[in-house]
Amino acid sequence: MPATRTTLRRSLAAAAALPLLAVALTACGYGSDSKDDDAKKANVSSGGKKLSADTVKIGYFPNLTHATALVGIQEGIIAKELGGTTVKPSTFNAGPSEIEALNAGSIDIGFIGPSPSINGFAKSKGKSLRIIGGSASGGVKLVVNPKKIKTLDDLKGKKIATPQLGNTQDVAFLNWVSEKGWKVDAQSGKGDVSVVRTDNKVTPDAYKSGSIDGAWAPEPTASKLVAQGAKVLLDERKLWPDDKFVITNIIVSQKFLSEHPDVVEAVLRGSVNTNAWINANPDKAKASANAALKTLSGKELPADVIDPAWESIEFIDDPLAATLDTEAKHAVKAGLLDETDLSGIYDLKPLNKVLKAAGKPEVDDAGLGVK
Repeated sequence: MPATRTTLRRSLAAAAALPLLAVALTACGYGSDSKDDDAKKANVSSGGKKLSADTVKIGYFPNLTHATALVGIQEGIIAKELGGTTVKPSTFNAGPSEIEALNAGSIDIGFIGPSPSINGFAKSKGKSLRIIGGSASGGVKLVVNPKKIKTLDDLKGKKIATPQLGNTQDVAFLNWVSEKGWKVDAQSGKGDVSVVRTDNKVTPDAYKSGSIDGAWAPEPTASKLVAQGAKVLLDERKLWPDDKFVITNIIVSQKFLSEHPDVVEAVLRGSVNTNAWINANPDKAKASANAALKTLSGKELPADVIDPAWESIEFIDDPLAATLDTEAKHAVKAGLLDETDLSGIYDLKPLNKVLKAAGKPEVDDAGLGVK
């Protein structure tokens, strides 16, 4: 299998202790750093034959873009497919910690964004993980102070927050700025627009204080700002073909995939069934996700935040492989990543088997699958 040809530019090494693109979608910056929830009744099926593993350890973020995991575990949909095999979930706030957990065997399967997926694959020279499915698309918006910014051209000279240097939203915003013909130094964030790297947990306060004029932010951060009076100036979906781009993948350690393909397939069936239930029952699913967030973080999202946030996220099985490849190219264009060979990052055979059995169309790996 082809391995990564190059690594992140050396200039990034000094910029952050955590490598570029290993940063999680800090959309996922809600809840504890790591929390085991294996006491939940929903994690164990009411019956059924145990598969090849006693347990399957699943990692995800306590965030709406990970609602497939939130709802699938909350409602017992994933556990139902696993029979007597127990689900042991853990939540994370950042991609690096989830990738480390996957590499250490602390989790077997993870719901995670495209940037840490790319970096986890690259750093291991293609030996640590595979992307085995999609989970969500969309859920990212440019929101601004309408008193200071009325049009997209008004962003010039303003301070716009992104979650972290080199994370998925940061790369997307830098690419958008470049396409406008404006210049920004990717490392410092200084230029025609000031890119202010701000953790999603503090972005609402930064906006309220006036230290930023807006944010290219994932949900629910974007809707939190709107609830404070900000205006949505651009929905990132409009920048992508068919209004779709990957925001959450499902990854698995190659070791677990090799040793327990039946468990992987069962989790994928649970994911597909969960997405189907979410799309058929959007109000119930939204309430279920909010209940799960309350359990994990101690508070639920108010209606004026969760309602618009939920509407901007699409829960799908397709990992939208072509968009992940494009996101990697955007990082290269921004000068944050050298050319990287992503061949072999996907193994969609188990998912396509599940989809075919369910009478659904198979999905494509954009030529980046296991040969």
